[in-house]
Amino acid sequence: MLETGMKAPDFTLADKDGKQISLSDFLGKKVVLYFYPKDNTPGCTRQACAFAGAYAEFQKRGVEVIGISKDSVASHQKFADKFSLPFVLLSDPERKAIEAYGVWQEKKMCGKVSMGVVRTTFLIDENGMIEEIMPKVKPDTNAEEILAKL
Repeated sequence: MLETGMKAPDFTLADKDGKQISLSDFLGKKVVLYFYPKDNTPGCTRQACAFAGAYAEFQKRGVEVIGISKDSVASHQKFADKFSLPFVLLSDPERKAIEAYGVWQEKKMCGKVSMGVVRTTFLIDENGMIEEIMPKVKPDTNAEEILAKL
């Protein structure tokens, strides 16, 4: 179980263009790392658009935003193009980062139990340490909550 003050697990995943991106590429910058269930679903779209709307403010503060889901590179490409998402989207179909960060969990919806990504955001400091963990965040207010903390 990850906790604040721990070293954030490094990973290398493909972005929407197929380029390999590692968390360690961002050492020296704060990173908002958010895990979400699926591209083009209502909550995930609202969350991504909220981050896109606040992205200039994150950049002004020297903070990078990275979204991760199990979706394919092609899905991320379409999602980013459709909603003009300016930040990094990483594809994790094998759930390497998803499981390293402990966000692959049992979920209950309409009485049905299944495994899936629980919407969770991590704030990682310039040294790659976990500054804050925000479990089960609300898609509409997640970006603003983080800006308020910065």
